[in-house]
Amino acid sequence: MTTARHLATIDEFRARLTGGSGGGPGFHLAELATSEDFWDDDGTRRALAEEQYEAERDGLAALLTARWGPPAELDLWPVLERSLAGESLPEPWSTLCAHTPELRLWRDDGRWIGLGISQWDKELPLRLLALVTTVDPPQA
Repeated sequence: MTTARHLATIDEFRARLTGGSGGGPGFHLAELATSEDFWDDDGTRRALAEEQYEAERDGLAALLTARWGPPAELDLWPVLERSLAGESLPEPWSTLCAHTPELRLWRDDGRWIGLGISQWDKELPLRLLALVTTVDPPQA
């Protein structure tokens, strides 16, 4: 998927926050790109893929920053720790914190727009994620 298509996906989700496929009440979550898995990797392919996904995220973030200014950085590790300790967190945050260590977040017109790189485990694919939500992020 191209950067233009990534932006179109984010804009589409901003325009309609009605739940459904890939989302829930008050949010949409999209996999903009998904890598191969890394089961038979010595770490080399994963490192290259991680660099590629970070570059894609950073390029897209630069375009979103031009629209809405600098993003807030949200470290989701403390949120995961709270979830593991039994705290009930709203979606999409409770699911995101399980596999996405950090998000870049912009606020526009009552919506949060986020970008992150997700990976459930080191052998599993990396995913470039876009989030649009009306649900405020948890306080760290």
